[in-house]
Amino acid sequence: MPTNPTKGQIEDKIAKAATQFYLKTFGVGPRETRVYILSDIIIIRLKGKLLPLEQKLLESAQGISLVKDIRHLLYELTVKGTNKIIKNITGQTVVSSHSDVSTKTGEIFQAYIVDIDYEHELTTNNPPNLR
Repeated sequence: MPTNPTKGQIEDKIAKAATQFYLKTFGVGPRETRVYILSDIIIIRLKGKLLPLEQKLLESAQGISLVKDIRHLLYELTVKGTNKIIKNITGQTVVSSHSDVSTKTGEIFQAYIVDIDYEHELTTNNPPNLR
């Protein structure tokens, strides 16, 4: 009898797909990707480092805003792809999303809001021994 995937299995699948997506899109990917499903939010945390160009920009007075602007533009260019990953893996539609980058560590934090309490659906549709 096939079982529904667990929350952890889905988080892992999204993490692997997101890492591959960024690697394919930019030629470089995060060194670590973590995904957390909390209620109706899917959080993707991409650990990496700033590019040498971004580190150089941070030396200028406008550096932080320039790096944030660059990363926001890259996010806008890729958000359809990450929305598609979430839809393909979870079956849920992303209704809004948000992203930010740390100019100290290069870590990227993305939050995707889906149209239902997906965490609740996952835990109620799996037998107790799979939660």
